[in-house]
Parts: sequence; C-alpha cells; structure tokens
Amino acid sequence: MVRGKTQMRRIENATSRQVTFSKRRNGLLKKAFELSVLCDAEVALIVFSPRGKLYEFASSSLDMGRNLNSRRAGTQSMHKTIDRYERHAKDVSITNKTVEQNVQQWKFEAAHMAKKIEHLEVSKRKLLGESLGSCPIEELQQIESQLERSLSSIRARKTQLFTEQIQQLKEKVQPLQQLSPTQKEIVPYDDETQDPEVETELFIGRPERGKTRYPMKA
Repeated sequence: MVRGKTQMRRIENATSRQVTFSKRRNGLLKKAFELSVLCDAEVALIVFSPRGKLYEFASSSLDMGRNLNSRRAGTQSMHKTIDRYERHAKDVSITNKTVEQNVQQWKFEAAHMAKKIEHLEVSKRKLLGESLGSCPIEELQQIESQLERSLSSIRARKTQLFTEQIQQLKEKVQPLQQLSPTQKEIVPYDDETQDPEVETELFIGRPERGKTRYPMKA
C-alpha cells in the first residue's frame, strides 16, 4: 500500500496527534543520537510534549553517563551544551555589532569623501573660468589672487629650469675653452694640400737601353 503524503498542518484528532508525536519524537531522538555518533558532533535536543513533559538528548552525556546516573549526566551535559551555545551566540552578536559599526563608519567616510570630491570639482571648474555666474565679487577676487599666486610659482619654476640649462651649457663649453691654440687649430688632411709638383723618375726608351733618365713631373 502506497503511503500518502502528510499535510503539514495540525492534526485535529487528539489520539492521532499523540501517536504521531510519540513516533516522530522517538525518530528525532534516534537521528540526533546517530548524528552525534557518526559525525562526532555535539548535539543537544529538547522537546516538550503538548502536556508539558520534557524529552531531551545530549551527546556528551553518553560519556558522562559511564560514571554518573543517566538523568544527572544528561542534565549536566545539556547545561554544558547550552552554555556553549550562549557563549557562541554572544560572540556572534559582538562580531555582528562590530561589523555593523564598521559598515556605518565606512558609509560616513564614503559620504564625506563624496562631498569633498564634489567641492574640488566645483573649485576646479571655477579656476578654469567656468560656472562663475553665481560667484560674488569677493569669491572672484579670491580666485584671481589664487591664479596670480599660481602664475608666480609657474614663472619661478620656469626661471629655475632656464638657469639650470644655462649652467649645464657652460659646464660643457668650459673644457673647450681650456684647450691650447695648437689643439684648437687642427688642419684636416686633404689631398689638395700636397705639393702639386712631385718629381718621379721614369725610364724612357726600350728596356735594354734604359740608361737615359728624364725626370717627369706628375
């Protein structure tokens, strides 16, 4: 026989409700026991019946029950697990509170930075001569003074760079000025500077009669 799907709602019949509670309670306690044994997990289970009767299971009571009676061991184990849960919940609460405070601080800093960037953008546009229609005369005078100071700084820097370049050129020219006049007047070698009249001895006539020599000019 195929078992039908149970609807998730309160069972109206009191007898059926009590039978279902007993079965599912035992199954839940069994699953809790299996989870603690198979996975070495610390498990604590508390169930109150519709009449207020307490049913509980604590995994650490399995070891404690060897030396104490089962009820006393179960109570101590349950308190131990509950204390551990409360400490963990407290730590989580503190951590969440710290994270929330950090998030609020970051939001505040981000908003402050956004306002600062917007203010800088407005100042930049005004220095470029834009969005000046709403500026009073006092603000325009401040902008003009700021531009004059900036222009003075730029000119001073340009003068400094020119001075440095002139000094570098002087340092390059100074070794040339220390050369002697002979080193300065270096005449390059040229074929045209040679004497155009160079005497060359050639023999005229047959080889065997080469006794007469006539000087030839190249």
